[in-house]
Amino acid sequence: MVARELDAARAPLPGEAPHDVPPRDPSRVARRLGLTGALLMGIGALGSGALPVPNPLFGLRLIGLPSRNVTIAIAITYTGIGLLVLSWLWVGKMLRENGAVAPAPNRAQLARTAVLWAIPLAAAPPMFSRDVYSYLAQSAILARGFDPYVLGPAEALGVDDPLTRSIPTIWRDTPAPYGPLFLGMGRVITAISGNDVVLGIFAHRALALAGVGLIVWALPRLAHRCGLDTGLALWLGVANPLVLFHLVSGIHNEALMVGLMLAGMEVGLRTGSRLLDARFLGGALLIVAGSAIKLPALLALGFLGMEWARRRGGRFGHVAAAAGVLGLVTAASYVVLALATGTGVGWATTLDTPGLIRSWMSVSTDLGLVGGQVGILGGLGDHTDSVLEITRGLGLLASAVLVGMLLLATVRGRLDPITGMGAGLGAVVLLGPIVHPWYLLWAAIPLAATKGLPRYRRAALAASAVLALVVPPTGADFSFRAYQLPMAIVAGILIFVLVLVLQYRRLAGQIGADIDALPVRVPGPEPDKVAQ
Repeated sequence: MVARELDAARAPLPGEAPHDVPPRDPSRVARRLGLTGALLMGIGALGSGALPVPNPLFGLRLIGLPSRNVTIAIAITYTGIGLLVLSWLWVGKMLRENGAVAPAPNRAQLARTAVLWAIPLAAAPPMFSRDVYSYLAQSAILARGFDPYVLGPAEALGVDDPLTRSIPTIWRDTPAPYGPLFLGMGRVITAISGNDVVLGIFAHRALALAGVGLIVWALPRLAHRCGLDTGLALWLGVANPLVLFHLVSGIHNEALMVGLMLAGMEVGLRTGSRLLDARFLGGALLIVAGSAIKLPALLALGFLGMEWARRRGGRFGHVAAAAGVLGLVTAASYVVLALATGTGVGWATTLDTPGLIRSWMSVSTDLGLVGGQVGILGGLGDHTDSVLEITRGLGLLASAVLVGMLLLATVRGRLDPITGMGAGLGAVVLLGPIVHPWYLLWAAIPLAATKGLPRYRRAALAASAVLALVVPPTGADFSFRAYQLPMAIVAGILIFVLVLVLQYRRLAGQIGADIDALPVRVPGPEPDKVAQ
């Protein structure tokens, strides 16, 4: 078994001892293929990304070439997406249930691979979403003395403002649904970048990368608490294409939200026996800070409190004491943020803003749309909006019941708080009124550190790979691209298949852990035959 992990492609030279031949990094081929995909995505993003309006690349001779050939740029990007996703699955297939141990690549090799893949995406224009332009405009509204929880970018800044022009039409008149801490950070960015959209984009990307850094710090520690290999947790929770595409490239503020939430959970779980332990209060503050980016992070506070109560016997008095302290910490933090930003509690009235769109990934929304169509076919008229309100309300109620059950299981010791937190957030997302692929990271990243994940590793890999391909790199749907996007996708698939054929031919006859993990193993000679 040990010999199969070594690169036996050549026999030892005369006089050369077998131990003089170092083992090959088992992720080397997959890492290079994934890096090729990331580089193709970075290049293609110059023409196929969610570029600002007007595009600052127009008129530049070399770097502006992809923006003048958008269909080709989209095809190149889709080729890169396919290569990166395939490479991630390839390495994931090498991992065992007990993690990043031989013959799989070790944790250091996995970390290097993830960093190499992230660098081209961090240096390229944003892809998969145009939300960063809303971040810039809403922060500018606050910086100019208006209330971003009352006015939309078009009304506060004007339709022709450079920070408004890049926002999709549906969001130009809607107030900000984000917490005051995030808008306060954005106001600092506005003070630095002003109306410079490109500088603002990279400043927000720096914030997103800081959030990813918090995830990298907290996730292996939480995995260690759950008895899970840290390399496996990092590969599934950080190197995941959904993280690379939507947090690093797409610059979604989920990076900060999840990073602060996980860091708070890790710090809070280090608490001692005292209720006012500094680590317990510090962890609570970090979680509340995450909820001041996006409110769902506050759910983690309940599981932290239930774990504290469980360690002390799980009686009602313990639960009440933890709830009282955490409630005071939350209220005091929100008051400070409201006074510091000058926004008050207006953000609590705009939390339903994302629900303006109808997401096909939401179960409650799908049921509402089906119910509306049944009414139309039955001659009752179009009551889709009313049915949606009912089904979405029932979905939120069902998620609240599930979260309550998970909290009860945690305080009784039947469920660890990390699994409870991840499962609770999963219920909130899947039963909520709106679901985007990056919303699933609220649950997917914490669950990557739990004991149950190794049993469902292949299912998690497959689901992440499929969802990574759902959102086009342009950050928009097929509107006005009914011909361009399909043709670009077909061209990207053809290039992708060509690259794979060449790769398979190149690997023919070789052996090693990475070759064994190929979807269709390339046959090669046995190690003992190669050595003869």
